[in-house]
Amino acid sequence: MKTTLSQFMLRTGIYSGSNSRAMVPSLFGGLGAKRVLLLSDRGLEKAGIVEKVASIFELTGHGSGPQLVGTYLDIAQDAESRCINDAVRYAKEVGADSLLAVGGGSVLDTVKGVKYALHKGLSDIKEAIPGGLLYEQFPKATHIPIPHIAIPTTAGTGSEVSPIAVIFNEEIQMKTNIINPFINADMAILDPDLTVGLPPVITAFTGFDALTHAIEALASPTSTGLTDAYALHAIRLIEKNLPIAVDDGGNLNARMDLLQASLMGITAFSFALNAIPVHNMAHAYGAMFRIPHGLANAVFLPVVMELVPQLYLPKAVELAQALDVDVKDDTKEAALTKVIEKIRWLQQSVGLPADFKQYNISEEALAATIPAVMKDPAALSFPMPPELIAAIGQKVVPVAVK
Repeated sequence: MKTTLSQFMLRTGIYSGSNSRAMVPSLFGGLGAKRVLLLSDRGLEKAGIVEKVASIFELTGHGSGPQLVGTYLDIAQDAESRCINDAVRYAKEVGADSLLAVGGGSVLDTVKGVKYALHKGLSDIKEAIPGGLLYEQFPKATHIPIPHIAIPTTAGTGSEVSPIAVIFNEEIQMKTNIINPFINADMAILDPDLTVGLPPVITAFTGFDALTHAIEALASPTSTGLTDAYALHAIRLIEKNLPIAVDDGGNLNARMDLLQASLMGITAFSFALNAIPVHNMAHAYGAMFRIPHGLANAVFLPVVMELVPQLYLPKAVELAQALDVDVKDDTKEAALTKVIEKIRWLQQSVGLPADFKQYNISEEALAATIPAVMKDPAALSFPMPPELIAAIGQKVVPVAVK
């Protein structure tokens, strides 16, 4: 119902544009930061991205601005708890008072975990999420006074602005969640220059992550006019620009549009959060088989839409229009069929697989995905019966390895 209580916020200041990373020291200065810790990963170090950002601080030497006091680069896929705990120790060692996240979703979520742990005085982030989900809202959630700037290097998660941190618990092999309105960055820098070197396949599946956010937000039973506006335009931008960016990684206009679409997609997703069966499946499979999150979403998206049509039918026509699909005079059912066809076409056109054949998932492992999907925190609002989970699994692992 439209009159049911809902919330929507953009707490993060957003600066977009080529070379916008140059603003980072002055923005940190405005936030009162003095000792900045840069967190990223080894892949971005090899790609030269870390140096491109770190070198900006050479211009603020001799006490004229915030100083870069260290870099932490040992961040693994899926924002692992051990990386967060190690980074917390390092932040304390170098006396950092502020955090700069440079990377994709794993880095951005790791830094959210570091920020939360520092704020709460935790040495082990897993202590904060014993049941798999920590959901804090006003008035229990309070401002976290640790200056925090995020620079996404992929257009996928939108984690720089979302109030959600997805953290991998290695001990129980599960993706856990912290939801807190102050955990996201104070400032987000959307600099397309830092995404031009992203390989085509990563560009493709991170783009599908953003598309999944937007579609699940649009289909949510608790969506609002605000979330719909962000979701629909994110879908339009991704449909238009993802094939361009995959084909020509140096196209700055396409890269810029995808960064903004990613931000809009996660904003809609975060504040319409309810039924998210695609993410539910992707989280479980990602944790079990270490499938990159965006790739998991890309494979599951058309399959789930086909097998759970009741969730997508109410806005099938609007979704079709956003995807540039002609559904004039079509029924909602016909429109949804065309939407799924368009998504499969887009999936194929950007070079993504339609299944997980490359992961050699055995029949035994496939059976084990059913309880994993059911216990994932994403199942809380929209639990799926075992038969449906199994049917989806059979579609994405068509010939399980014995």
